[in-house]
Amino acid sequence: MKEQEQCIINLQQIRKSFFLGQPNELEILHGINLKVKKGEFVSIVGESGSGKSTLMNLIGALERPTSGTYHLENIDIGTANDKVLSDIRNQKIGFVFQTYNLIARTTSLANVELPMLYAGLPKKERTARAKELLNMMGMGDRMNHRPDELSGGQKQRTAIARAMANDPSIILADEPTGALDSETGRHIMDIFHRLHREQGKTIVLITHSRELAEETERIITLKDGAITGERRGGSYADLGKH
Repeated sequence: MKEQEQCIINLQQIRKSFFLGQPNELEILHGINLKVKKGEFVSIVGESGSGKSTLMNLIGALERPTSGTYHLENIDIGTANDKVLSDIRNQKIGFVFQTYNLIARTTSLANVELPMLYAGLPKKERTARAKELLNMMGMGDRMNHRPDELSGGQKQRTAIARAMANDPSIILADEPTGALDSETGRHIMDIFHRLHREQGKTIVLITHSRELAEETERIITLKDGAITGERRGGSYADLGKH
């Protein structure tokens, strides 16, 4: 019972198919079993075509499994209605994408406020929270700038602040450094480590980079839609980052 309570993500025999209906069924994920405990920093590593994106969409409650069970904080994602799934995506999961997914015509501040607007927070409260998060990300002097006025690293820091807006249980990061140079990518990874260490966030990092994966506590290898390996990662402290 204690293990069940600690397990924040629990996928059992997950299969995901597209183009349903024989003979045109294409199965992308083949019986995935994966558990992530509350407060873990886990990476899912795989080459293009391994099924990473499909698995990320399932973990993020963006899609439902074709078969198998997925419980997120003891909520059955496969049977949850659309309203429940929408609330989960808004309040329990913070998404960070390689392409940032910021709204172009509005400021960093307004981008970070958006999830709180959907959650029904009053204007004063969400503005104060957005400013706090942007300051935490070193974006205090750029909060009134639009995305086209920001560098790639600044866009990603804004995206991380937005992901944190509703204080989610899980941060789901899909290739978050993929569009950045190595130095900027290093700063972004340092932010994830800080959120994990200081706020106890559960972080799932989707990446093709084995170097980045080595920084996480546990490395899951995905190949051809199946988990082919699982091992402990290296220590972030080994990088000299504290």
